[in-house]
Amino acid sequence: MTALTRRSFLSASTAAIVLTRPDQAHAAPRIALPSDVAQRDAATVTAIRTRSPVVAMTFDDGPHPKLTPILLDMLRARNMRATFYLIGNRVVKWPDIVRRIADEGHEIGNHSWSHPDLSRQSESRVIQEIDRTSDAIFRVTGRPPVTFRPPYGAFSRRQRLMLYEQRNLPTILWSVDPQDWRRPGASVVASRILKGSRPGAIILSHDIQSGTVNAMPRTLDGLAARGLKFGTMSQMMGWPLWQSRRFRRVSAG
Repeated sequence: MTALTRRSFLSASTAAIVLTRPDQAHAAPRIALPSDVAQRDAATVTAIRTRSPVVAMTFDDGPHPKLTPILLDMLRARNMRATFYLIGNRVVKWPDIVRRIADEGHEIGNHSWSHPDLSRQSESRVIQEIDRTSDAIFRVTGRPPVTFRPPYGAFSRRQRLMLYEQRNLPTILWSVDPQDWRRPGASVVASRILKGSRPGAIILSHDIQSGTVNAMPRTLDGLAARGLKFGTMSQMMGWPLWQSRRFRRVSAG
């Protein structure tokens, strides 16, 4: 895959904000993204304003012991990179898959420890969910995540700004949602992604859904046939590749 340079993307502070519906992969009650998501701030990203033909494929809620390896095989065969927003308690359950994700050049993001509706939680509980997951990812891969995606997209502006200030983690939402949690079938998932994607898009999907994984050959090949390339979230943000960054553990105090 051609390397994507910093000049190809805008930073988070100038990200294009697009209002979309939330992720409901865990069959939670419908939660509307807060209306303030339309305001631009460095703490919130839903798409990248860029002229470069690049999109971000993002996969939530894994790793899945059977489906995620199948998806990784598809990405490796096409030399494509994606970003995986992993749930902390799954990270510690399937560390070998997590290592494979990192070793094959994909980025890992924080998707909370237990996938709760964080908009209903206290600040201390939010930080606990996120820190515990970052620590688990660090222990497995040697580096912590540098972006966060809230379960169901449910995270207030106050919470997003708090997290950015306290942990320097931007909240990554999305601009294309195929609603694969409804299990509409692989053909529908692929069609929705292909229809909605354009340069700078952040595409939401779930590697715990068999229909989504089955949709990926048509999806990935279809996007590539349109001349679109695939970047990780760090690349989209104009940051160094996640694998190239070096981190050291510091005390929370």
